[in-house]
Amino acid sequence: MVIVADLQEGLYQIVRDFDSVVFRNSMIAHSAIAGLFDIPIVLTTSAETGPNGLLPKEISSMYPSAPLIRRNGEVDAWDNEEFRNAVRAQNKTQIILGGITTDVCTEFLALSLRAEGYTVFANTEASGTFSEKLAEDANRRMENAGVILQGLFAIVMDLMGDWRNTPGSQQLLPWLDTYLPAYGYVARGHEAAVLNGTLLPGEEGL
Repeated sequence: MVIVADLQEGLYQIVRDFDSVVFRNSMIAHSAIAGLFDIPIVLTTSAETGPNGLLPKEISSMYPSAPLIRRNGEVDAWDNEEFRNAVRAQNKTQIILGGITTDVCTEFLALSLRAEGYTVFANTEASGTFSEKLAEDANRRMENAGVILQGLFAIVMDLMGDWRNTPGSQQLLPWLDTYLPAYGYVARGHEAAVLNGTLLPGEEGL
């Protein structure tokens, strides 16, 4: 299952360890994993009526019926009973997690989930904080606790397993073209070569 932890519009503005455009795309991509693989998702926010703000509409509109736990005080989402119940209700043992900030909202929750026996995959591209050093410190603590640190591409490849599966290349390549254009353009280049390509003198046999 996927957890979106405090990827809120106000908190987004304090992220300094990623380019702002790249991180915005990563937040949305993290949230879109659940739809791609038809797996459960739980959303949570912290003090959303204050400066932390709402979830971006690009995220909230993806899952209008998914559990959205609005916390009004608990820093660690696991300390909120409604959130715990929502996660447990999904009856899953593996969790993909992203949040702001890496060293609080992601780390605290990841450590609590590990203590409860969950396998936790922290999406390192969808968790941001004030500095690269703070992210490194948090990632080290999570890794020492058994949290698996992975980026977006590794996570979706792990979930897919085989390009011939469903979801497989037919579903993943358009998705990657949207959220990971560096790989999307690999596929575009192949398409162009097959449909329009002509070998130049000297290329044949290379």
